[in-house]
Amino acid sequence: MLTRPVPEPTDAAGRLRADFVEWMQGLDGGWVTATPGLGRPAQLTALGNGVVPQQAASALQLLAPPFPRCPRCAGG
Repeated sequence: MLTRPVPEPTDAAGRLRADFVEWMQGLDGGWVTATPGLGRPAQLTALGNGVVPQQAASALQLLAPPFPRCPRCAGG
C-alpha cells in the first residue's frame, strides 16, 4: 500500500537513492535510511539483502502447511 509520496529514484549524480529503494520495498520511511552511522552504500547493501515484507507474507501463505487444530483446544 502506498502511504507516502514516491521519492526521486536518483540523486543529482544519477545514483540510486536508498530512500527510493526503501519506498519500493514498502518499508516505512527511515526504516533503513534513518539508521545513525549508516551511509548510502551500506543502506543500499542492507536494503538489497533485506526481505520485502509483502513478498515474505505471501510466500508463507503459499508454502506453509495449514496448522492442525489441537484436539485438546477444540473443547471436545
